[in-house]
Amino acid sequence: MAVTEKKARRIRRKRRIRKKIYGTSERPRLTVFRSLKHIYAQLIDDTTGRTLVEASTRSKELKGSSGYMGNVSAAGKVGKLLGERALAQGINQVTFDRNGCRYHGRVRALAEAVREAGLKI
Repeated sequence: MAVTEKKARRIRRKRRIRKKIYGTSERPRLTVFRSLKHIYAQLIDDTTGRTLVEASTRSKELKGSSGYMGNVSAAGKVGKLLGERALAQGINQVTFDRNGCRYHGRVRALAEAVREAGLKI
């Protein structure tokens, strides 16, 4: 399977999911992007088109961590950091947007860490 075909299928899944998911200021959309080396997550208010909170393996707090940042444990750290930042902003509930990726591995670890931090998905 060619990489472009695989990417196109993910984008089709992403569009199908985004038809149903919409983030508001009270319940923003938690979107996840994963690359081979890093994972990124942000809370987006779709009514204004603003990013409210973001966290990634490239954040200052996690950049000093030793080791590879493209694994499940790093995704858990990002989820915990995002949950703490969201609670500091007064956000308690989010809508989860897995961005066309399967709900397992790094995406699942991030979602579970966000739940453990205190956010309701």
